[in-house]
Amino acid sequence: MRGHEIVVKLLVETGNADVDSKDKGGWTPLSYAGRNKAVMKLLLGTGKADVDPKDVDGQTPPSAAA
Repeated sequence: MRGHEIVVKLLVETGNADVDSKDKGGWTPLSYAGRNKAVMKLLLGTGKADVDPKDVDGQTPPSAAA
């Protein structure tokens, strides 16, 4: 998802994005967005993204982005 704001926006707007899905490591789309403020804003703007889910290492998206 790094730098792909247009794709993320399209997925979010069409409702085809599960903004709280997790991969095997417990990472969510917000985790992968990292320091990309535009993508993070899109994901958080849905009102569905949990900002505190922990991955397998106990990190949350904000702590992983720091």
